[in-house]
Amino acid sequence: MAKLGEGDKRWIVQERPDGTNVHNWHWSEKDCLQWSKTRLAQLLDSLTVLDEEALSIKITAVEKIEGEAYVNIRKGKVIPGYEISLTVSWSGETKEPPTGVAEGTLHFPYIADENAGEDPEIRVSVKDEGPVAEKLRQAFVDRGKPVVLAQVRKYVEHMTAGGPAKDELESKLSQSKSTPVSTSTPAPTSTTAPVSVSAGPAKPVKKTEPTKEGFKTIRVTEKFNCRARDIYEVLMDENRWKGFTQSNAKISREVGGEFSVFNGAIMGVNQELQQDKLIVQKWRSGSWPDGLYSMVTITLEEPEVGITVVKLTQTDIPEEDRFGNATVVENTERGWREHIFNRIRAVFGYGI
Repeated sequence: MAKLGEGDKRWIVQERPDGTNVHNWHWSEKDCLQWSKTRLAQLLDSLTVLDEEALSIKITAVEKIEGEAYVNIRKGKVIPGYEISLTVSWSGETKEPPTGVAEGTLHFPYIADENAGEDPEIRVSVKDEGPVAEKLRQAFVDRGKPVVLAQVRKYVEHMTAGGPAKDELESKLSQSKSTPVSTSTPAPTSTTAPVSVSAGPAKPVKKTEPTKEGFKTIRVTEKFNCRARDIYEVLMDENRWKGFTQSNAKISREVGGEFSVFNGAIMGVNQELQQDKLIVQKWRSGSWPDGLYSMVTITLEEPEVGITVVKLTQTDIPEEDRFGNATVVENTERGWREHIFNRIRAVFGYGI
């Protein structure tokens, strides 16, 4: 994910004095980190996690929020981006033996837009050892996590809707709609008779390939210092896949066979396989709307011995996931580059 302020300035429109990004055509970018800190504090500070006869637990303070959060807007489309870690403190009291009080921390190491459809990891710890602290920690793990996760989901929903940029965008759109448009016909600028120009032969019109509305295509080209068969084996062998991704994988090597990688987050069916040359798969993320599949085509070329060029084309990627997040295309391309191809280089030493 590009960091805030590091985008290509040719595509970022500076704020005009009148606050208008004409037709919302260019990218506008809003830093949402401070808003995120405020919103998460509102959702979590002093939150009662458990209030039972035997014990009670509450959040005492939001200690630390680090990372980045922003919202991009183009042509009226809201595209949130965030990668933050969150740490809060909590305290609890046991009302039945062993009675006592204890304090601890709750840490979310990674809350990000690419995992918006999944509950983030939570680590619960206590400051002191002993039966009281362990009893409270276990109660938090067993019964308190859903309460805190429900509040974090509210933050994710707010960011998905545009965070602090949503109201600003709606305000600008309503203002532009209420502005009267002049319908007067401009006076002619010249009375000079038109000049006759001989027409040459008609140029053929280039037909553009039709695209499905709401879907996009990505193309990625990577080069590796290895044989084509090495890359083919890495992508089609589930043990190698587990090794470089550190996640569970099940991969059929047969046409018509199914595959599931990244602990089931990505799944699909093999459509065409040519040993060391071609992989074609129906491919989907578990966060996409039910029944939607893209088509992935990976070609392996070896222009010289020991140098392999991988060309990937993925068509019919939905612009939004089932939760309304508009970062699907960006996250899919980034996933191929960072979580697959770059890791293959790092783990197997195929880098160029």
